Amino acid sequence: MFTIEQIKAAHAKVQSGADFPKYIRDLILLGVTGYETYVSDSHTLFLGKDNYAVKSEAKYAPLTIADKSEPASFIKDLKEHQQGKSDYPSFCQSCAKYGVEKWLVDMAKMTCSYFDKAGNEILAEVIPTP
Repeated sequence: MFTIEQIKAAHAKVQSGADFPKYIRDLILLGVTGYETYVSDSHTLFLGKDNYAVKSEAKYAPLTIADKSEPASFIKDLKEHQQGKSDYPSFCQSCAKYGVEKWLVDMAKMTCSYFDKAGNEILAEVIPTP
């Protein structure tokens, strides 16, 4: 099965949101079936077959997640991030500011879904094929 070190190597290739589809492809090749990232500190739970799971450590000091989500503002910043106009730390700060607590990636469905603190889905997107 995959390791955090392998995932870190795949993530090291990501320069902006424009690289996200290639990152997903690399994770699939490692055997990752999905993952859940928490915006507060970017720790992530990576899932594999047969209930295999590994958890990454926090990537930065904790951010405060807004209690009320602002979907329109979040989606605007997400689109800009996907076009390569922001880096990952800036994107995470934007998520926190606009009330995004976490995102879930499902490799089988090729979707990335964003949720607020109450567990409401803010947005579900199909991940483009690289």
